[in-house]
Amino acid sequence: MFSGLGRFVVRRPWWIILAWVVAAGAVISLAPKLTSSSDEASFLPDHYESIRAAAVQEKDFPRQQNIGAIIVFQRSDGTKLTAADSADVRRVSKDLQSQKIPEVQAVAPGQVSPNKLVQTSVVAMPKLTNPEDTAQQDAVKRLRTDLQPELKGTDLSAGITGSAAQALDESDASKRAGLLVGVGTIVIIVVLLLVIFRSPIIALLPVVLIGLISPMATGLIASANKAFGMKADSSIQELLTVVLFGVGTDYILFLLFRYREALRAGEDVKGGMVHAVERVGEAITSAAGAVIVAFAALTLSSLGMLQSMGPALAIAVFVTLFAGLTLVPAVVSLLGTKVFWPSKSWQREPHGTGFARLGASLARRPAVWALVSALVMGALTLGALGYRANFDLAGSSLPKDKESMVALDDLQKGFPAGTTDPTSVYLTSTADEPLAPSSAAAFRERLSGVTGVGEVAAAKLSPDRTTASYSVILADPPASDKALATVKDRLRPAAHDDAPTGTRALVGGTTAVYVDINKAVDRDYSVVFPVAALAIMVILGLLLRSLVAPWYLMLSVALGFGATLGATSLLFQQIGSQPGLMFMLPVIMYLFVVALGTDYNILMVSRLREEAREGRTPRDAAGTAVRHSGPTIGSAGVILAGTFATLMLAGNSTLSQMGFSLSFGIVIAAFVMAMVFTPALTALIGHAAWWPGHGDERREGAGAGTGGSGGRGGVPGSDGDEGEGEERAGGATRGR
Repeated sequence: MFSGLGRFVVRRPWWIILAWVVAAGAVISLAPKLTSSSDEASFLPDHYESIRAAAVQEKDFPRQQNIGAIIVFQRSDGTKLTAADSADVRRVSKDLQSQKIPEVQAVAPGQVSPNKLVQTSVVAMPKLTNPEDTAQQDAVKRLRTDLQPELKGTDLSAGITGSAAQALDESDASKRAGLLVGVGTIVIIVVLLLVIFRSPIIALLPVVLIGLISPMATGLIASANKAFGMKADSSIQELLTVVLFGVGTDYILFLLFRYREALRAGEDVKGGMVHAVERVGEAITSAAGAVIVAFAALTLSSLGMLQSMGPALAIAVFVTLFAGLTLVPAVVSLLGTKVFWPSKSWQREPHGTGFARLGASLARRPAVWALVSALVMGALTLGALGYRANFDLAGSSLPKDKESMVALDDLQKGFPAGTTDPTSVYLTSTADEPLAPSSAAAFRERLSGVTGVGEVAAAKLSPDRTTASYSVILADPPASDKALATVKDRLRPAAHDDAPTGTRALVGGTTAVYVDINKAVDRDYSVVFPVAALAIMVILGLLLRSLVAPWYLMLSVALGFGATLGATSLLFQQIGSQPGLMFMLPVIMYLFVVALGTDYNILMVSRLREEAREGRTPRDAAGTAVRHSGPTIGSAGVILAGTFATLMLAGNSTLSQMGFSLSFGIVIAAFVMAMVFTPALTALIGHAAWWPGHGDERREGAGAGTGGSGGRGGVPGSDGDEGEGEERAGGATRGR
């Protein structure tokens, strides 16, 4: 099939290129844009308590004011506030409200903190219903501009924090992050390809081709959002960029390395490309299939964010695969050997390479290499025991010098950390009868006595007096581990158990949402991980026609995942003193390391099987596969790791964690799993690795000179005569 596809493409390259340009233009011009979203609650199913609490608020308190922002006042000299200072706070608040800023419903001055160091004004805004609406961010920007002139002539300084302020600062940071990631990805790909191939044409090829399909993939994702109700938003744009460029460059490299090998063996330009597509097509299609099914497994997640992220990235990988099998061969077949210009190294294989020496050593001592690589990954896996989840995606990801973060630190000098985002408790009559005032007051007292609760405001009753709303300020930051423990282990049980007879209590708000997200993620671990692993094993089994190989290939990937999570936990939690890792990181890491790590395993094992079919012993086949596939996997791993590492340029701890973990995971997958552990274990298991299909059996007509793999049954170079082996291989092929 892939041989026929290769012949079709190289015979009609201009038609293939034209079809891609027309399709890309149509998709880009007609597709909607990706929107943005920052509402974590919108990604949870309706049965979670925080979502049911939000429904009570919408029904019984539709006009309840939402705290959009908080203005934090303090004296410029850091001393205690005076009566005159409080009078200035009231005046400034009144003046700001009189400005009639859109989205600002009220600017209400609050009380001075008990220690007299801080005073606040609460900026009420309507509940955000349209994730794409930036009006509240614009309101904060206007407030910040108008605030500073109001402070002149006073002894006060002030800053604005709260959800809308953090959203504004996060938006500004994201624009910078997107630019840095995009530019950094392209620069790294170009530089690394120049170093590997010493050809400016190859260096620019992925940038041009993937630059064409990137907006096409984004357009298809946005169209899928509209057609199928997906919620993939613009927050995946940075991740989408590195996936497209990283995975796309990998597939281009797989093809180019095999194309170069065919040319060295004496094939002509067209025949060499057909040979490359035939030999690599099955491997990269299976590899892409593993990535796609792993991402698609996210549709089983409880979180709408992950449910939509998975199919979105799967669409991107599918488009990249299709381009790798059609567009790339068409362009390269037109360029011919000029694609390598000005380098001449494509004409002959270098002697005595590090990969040849590694292959020879692995063929002689597979048990040693398997044990050492397993111990390295196992030792790093121990670091995963200290993993902690962090749910403060906005606050923890923002640079500490952003105004919303500085003002939040100032606020905590005088008020409980939960002031910016109170937890809501709703007490509702189950008989639709008015609540007794005494019962409502007694319930408030019980909530106030919960450990970890700072303050509980007096109950607000709904118009029909059947529901009471309590604003609960926690003693700890809303997204902290302590706050989550307060809601999960003490506040919710107390609210449920102490609700008066004939009533029910629900706990909602941001912290409650995080508690429910944590529960949902735990559930996803037990569902998404096994399903993704099983689907990948099925693909491996079908590709290799083996029931044995998929098990140890997935074992290697599991060790790689554990090593990656362990190294990331050690770096960011132990060395970097972060409160934890982004709560979604293990899921994302699992899918990327498992799926992309399987890419490299598939490429290595496919080549290993090919060498075995040439008549080599299991050890010699493993060594020869490392020699020939090592440069491809190593180059692809370095480039893909480099593209993921660009996420660390964003100045955002969340993206930095993702960038490090994914780049480190790719390095482990390429240089430890695929290049050492997998071939060493396959060499040890031998012929049994291919049971029951026996896909390693020698084919009729196969010989040492037909594969372009080396001159003899042994590992070329293992006895110091690598050059002679290469000459035999080249001569045998050219003599055909």
